[in-house]
Amino acid sequence: MKKVLNWLYDYPDLKVYQFQDGFKFSLDSILLAEFAEIRKNDEHIIDLCTGNGVIPILLAHKYQKIVTGVEIQAEIAQLARESVAYNSMDSMVTILEKDVLELKNYFPGNNFDVVLSNPPYFKYHHTKFVNDNEMKGIARHELKISLEQLVEMASYLLKSKGRFYLVHIPERLEEICVYAHKYGFSVKQIQFVSSKDGEAPIIVLVCLVKDGKFGCKVRPTLSIENRESYQNIFNL
Repeated sequence: MKKVLNWLYDYPDLKVYQFQDGFKFSLDSILLAEFAEIRKNDEHIIDLCTGNGVIPILLAHKYQKIVTGVEIQAEIAQLARESVAYNSMDSMVTILEKDVLELKNYFPGNNFDVVLSNPPYFKYHHTKFVNDNEMKGIARHELKISLEQLVEMASYLLKSKGRFYLVHIPERLEEICVYAHKYGFSVKQIQFVSSKDGEAPIIVLVCLVKDGKFGCKVRPTLSIENRESYQNIFNL
């Protein structure tokens, strides 16, 4: 499959490899990396379902932090490694070709300060259309991991008071909240994002805190219409 090297939106020093006919990274990953608050004392950061490594690359670039990305698909994980190497980030970003569901065999629990994920958005039903391209199907549909399994794994990996940053579709926000409480999280921040002013949100960004107290901040809906840059978009 032919691969291409693309600019990482408006980050002029960064590029990533993608398959020309495969599933490509979206603005959702950029927004999640910008939404996440990475603090000075955050030493252990992991991105689940990392794809071609956009989120680890952005976080390493922005915060000079060591970040691990986990991707189940071998070909995409290799693309991520090539992107990491192209951006001279081998000392900061590690890409693991692993099944997220098997990370308990690889990492001890209560180990990470921050977990992030831009996971598959759509539930899988055998009667529902799934893209014939297996690579795209796994990226878009819950063929390998469900939303509940993802939240459970994030809870296992995080230290107490650790933060889980997640991007998803608004239709599944209720599920996110249910699973968050089931696995010991409090929902601390919710950020809706729309394509245009006045339109319904197309994605939602959520910050969950393990063993956190009740109290949720819902930010004003952000429109990405006519944006010249996404850098620091949530701090403008």
